[in-house]
Amino acid sequence: MQIHIYDSLGQIGVAAGLRVAAMVAEKPDCVLGLATGSTPLPLYNELVRLYNDGIVDFGRVRTFNLDEYAGIDISHEQSYHRFMADNLFSKININPANTRIPNPSPQDIAAECAEYDAAIESAGGIDLQILGIGGNGHIAFNEPGSVFPRSTHLADLTEDTIEANKRFFASADDVPKKALTMGIGSIMKARSIIIIATGRSKAKAVKQMTSGDVTPLCPASVLQFHPCVTVILDREAAELL
Repeated sequence: MQIHIYDSLGQIGVAAGLRVAAMVAEKPDCVLGLATGSTPLPLYNELVRLYNDGIVDFGRVRTFNLDEYAGIDISHEQSYHRFMADNLFSKININPANTRIPNPSPQDIAAECAEYDAAIESAGGIDLQILGIGGNGHIAFNEPGSVFPRSTHLADLTEDTIEANKRFFASADDVPKKALTMGIGSIMKARSIIIIATGRSKAKAVKQMTSGDVTPLCPASVLQFHPCVTVILDREAAELL
């Protein structure tokens, strides 16, 4: 792991954005794995700026998102379909046909999950995966448990995750209780990974991820076994390192 610590969200956005821009410049039809939530917003803001300045062309880029709430309408303001449209896709020149987010309401969940992994493989695999980390160490919606889930699957959200996400909804009762998510095995197949963490609430998970035992009780700890991970932190998230 390469660990980089910055003083502000703006610096984090620039640092992560330059790495994504370099990938697109090197491989214009690269496959990006994308994340949602507040953590990647500085990155997406920087990518929009780079596009508007004529520095990055997303015309051939392909993307796969990590996850989506199960059962949510894709037009719901808290769906990840809507998040990506509002915060990135509508602001750059990416081809909508080249973007993919799990279907929140498939007729056959197992078939949707298998097809999602197959689509990633068919695209040649993910070149660069963007991740955040939960306060309990989850990545995507792979929650702490007894195993590392191998492939895309339907996951139960823990009370910790529901509590953390309730700020986006009217109440905790409105937060979906399940999500379709890439598995740990799916994430680990990415050729390179950037994981971003900000805030003191992430400090304990960051320490476990970077130097603790590798255990499914902290799913992000498995990233210690990946050959190409860049960790981008603010000073609060890094305070226990």
